[in-house]
Amino acid sequence: MSGDLAEDFRHRPGVAVVAGASGGIGGAVASLLARRGSDLAITYRSNARAAADVVADAQESGRRAAAWRLDLADDAAVAAFLHEVAAAYGGIHTIVYAAGPHVPMRHLSGVSPAEFRRQIEGDAVAFFNLVQPALPRLRATRGSVVAVTTAATRRFPVRDGLSAGPKGAVEALVRGLAAEEGRFGVRANCVGPGMLTGGMAARLIESGELGERALEVTRANIPLRRFGSTMDVAEAVCFLASDRAGFISGQALDVDGGYGA
Repeated sequence: MSGDLAEDFRHRPGVAVVAGASGGIGGAVASLLARRGSDLAITYRSNARAAADVVADAQESGRRAAAWRLDLADDAAVAAFLHEVAAAYGGIHTIVYAAGPHVPMRHLSGVSPAEFRRQIEGDAVAFFNLVQPALPRLRATRGSVVAVTTAATRRFPVRDGLSAGPKGAVEALVRGLAAEEGRFGVRANCVGPGMLTGGMAARLIESGELGERALEVTRANIPLRRFGSTMDVAEAVCFLASDRAGFISGQALDVDGGYGA
């Protein structure tokens, strides 16, 4: 295999689909995939400006790219989107799930069943809506799925159940896909971010749900004594999606500075 990272996806038939590319992590993943040679089909729910910036960045890297506004809870719309993308780009080689609703920091005792149901539907069900109809396309290209989940499924931070619960369901689905789809050459893996300076963690800091004292405690619990970046996560996602990880499937790679050690 060539040592040039820019060639990782240039030979792949079709396109990489990145769901949630208007977010910090999804945007970083999409931009890095483009720099590594992949065309892009990205989705966003409401932030059209951020999605347009990701498309423009990919095009500056010389790749084809387009954005679709998509509600992943609408299974019919998701299936139609995948059909359109596969027809336009000649196939799909990678599905990256970097979407999901905002997750407030709450003790589970204060979460109502209705709230938990909404989180499950907005995350685990949305993931399934995206990946299940994509499987025939991934089989055709011997492609891969990478789901961005959370390091909290290995070491539970108090008040993070609304994230860890649904993301744990996503990880179980990924293991199932790895076990069932491997015979078709399809791989499936997860990347679990820890505390980052961007993405969901940044929104929690901005909202005041994570105060300075909580940040100090969190930083002290990380062996590297610092927070990561969205690009740290993007590097892990792009590695797992590439042929460099061709014999890795059904795994969860935490990008957490050693938090789960």
